[in-house]
Amino acid sequence: MKLHELKASKGANTAPTRKGRGAGSGNGKTAGYGHKGQKARSGVKKAGFEGGQMPLQRRLPKRGFNNIFATKYVIVKVSDLDKFEAGATIDEAALLEKGIISKTLDGVKVLGNGELTKAVNVKVSAYTASAKEKIEKAGGKAEVI
Repeated sequence: MKLHELKASKGANTAPTRKGRGAGSGNGKTAGYGHKGQKARSGVKKAGFEGGQMPLQRRLPKRGFNNIFATKYVIVKVSDLDKFEAGATIDEAALLEKGIISKTLDGVKVLGNGELTKAVNVKVSAYTASAKEKIEKAGGKAEVI
């Protein structure tokens, strides 16, 4: 089979409906728009118009700014890392397996809350300065992936 031999399956290609081409076409005169009224006019599709009722977009409060491009981290405390044995390599997969986090979003960030007593190697997306300091103070490594 060659490209020029390909054909659409039967019934796949249908001619576009020709509106306003006489009564015999089944879509003549008003061309399916009925008689007069707003919806019969050209270019009138008021998005969000609710018949004069205050539209939902105007009813809801608007405040602040939502950055849809922001990086969303799952937060883990330094004290949560103490649940691993000494010398363990902690990454997103290990945290998921232990049940410390339930999803990864855009990455994992370690915060400096709590204390760490064991030397562990941590490989996650981000750290706070205090978290990095506590991990290295306990004899571990804090790598950014």
